Amino acid sequence: MKKRSFNTRNLGSGFLYFYIHFVTEVACFYALARYIESPPVMWMITVAYDLLAFTPQSVIGYISDRFRKISFGLIGLVMLAAALPLQQYMASPWLSLVILCLGNACTHVDGAEITLRASNGSLSHSAIFVAGGSFGVITGKLLAGAGIPYWAPLVLTLSAVPFAMAAKLYLNKAPASAEVPCRAFRYNDPRRNKYLVILLSVIVVISRGYMAYGIPISWRKSTLQTVMLFCFMGLGKALGGVCADLFGIKKTAIISLAAALPFLLFGDNNMYLSLIGVMFFSMTMSVTLAVIVSVLPKAPGLAFGFTTIGLFLGATPVFFIKVTGFAANCVMLTVMTALCVACMAISIRKDEPHERLV
Repeated sequence: MKKRSFNTRNLGSGFLYFYIHFVTEVACFYALARYIESPPVMWMITVAYDLLAFTPQSVIGYISDRFRKISFGLIGLVMLAAALPLQQYMASPWLSLVILCLGNACTHVDGAEITLRASNGSLSHSAIFVAGGSFGVITGKLLAGAGIPYWAPLVLTLSAVPFAMAAKLYLNKAPASAEVPCRAFRYNDPRRNKYLVILLSVIVVISRGYMAYGIPISWRKSTLQTVMLFCFMGLGKALGGVCADLFGIKKTAIISLAAALPFLLFGDNNMYLSLIGVMFFSMTMSVTLAVIVSVLPKAPGLAFGFTTIGLFLGATPVFFIKVTGFAANCVMLTVMTALCVACMAISIRKDEPHERLV
């Protein structure tokens, strides 16, 4: 039996896109914070942002799968850079918002494509890429709150252009064939229908997206505590991929989500317990993506798009139906955690010794 090992091959693609993802979210949440300064349109702007940033990624992913010469990463960064001055000088926010959201969608799809194709079946690469977003979200909010002028996030966005160009080079060293770029992803239970696996994985994403808004965090009262919250989210996302590679994806998925529940429930007034729970809770982000890619190995971009649709479907109900009260949130978190654990237990295959394809 082969011993599990941490695959560092082409891991640089994950770190390059960690920065690009970070920059993307800085630009978006800097702009979003400025959009919603007007309370009458705040909820409409937020819903529109989620719709326009998340749902197009399946279409863009499908196009990216078929036309790999298109650099969606560079296109996305240019659109983000264009949206920031447009927001500053246009009376209506809608044109700049559309451009901003589509730029966000393009960089996300490119990051997923590159890190998945270059990873040789490991989760760490895409997990590190995804983790960058949490740090970017809080940084963008802080910059906007501090009154930093728009050209600062604009310069930061343009600084990611060489990173996107460098990330493309990793595809030339990717071990998977062009015909089946993610053939090394074999994490789905082969006994299950592939459409059922996709459905169960999307249900997990939807549930987790809604659950995130119900986590009891009455301890969060300062800017520093908010920063720590987002940092532990990002840390959990990265650790999820690393732990899956080291210890097995099924163990990581089920244990991390089950372990998160008591820390989240009893951490309402205790920051330290809550942060541990948030870290565990975030660890399944890369798992659901890897499972969907396992049944769509020829279309990693489309697979990533399914997860972002799930995020939109999970986040949107919060604007209309939100569980309130500590006890009600505890019940909701417990029920949805059980649902997610059951879905992952059914759809993920039994852990096997990690063998890298070369």
